Amino acid sequence: MLRWVLIFLVVAVIAAIFGFGGIAAGAAGIAKIIFYIFLVLFVISLLMKLLR
Repeated sequence: MLRWVLIFLVVAVIAAIFGFGGIAAGAAGIAKIIFYIFLVLFVISLLMKLLR
């Protein structure tokens, strides 16, 4: 899942460099959402491991 975050982040940076503001904002937004999902799943995984 972190791979997807990095891919969208790179797409956002490249789009921003070439002046495509809308695409850059969209890719950055998607990367942010996927990163938050990753964090939630990671914390749930840690809690499940601690409860075992």
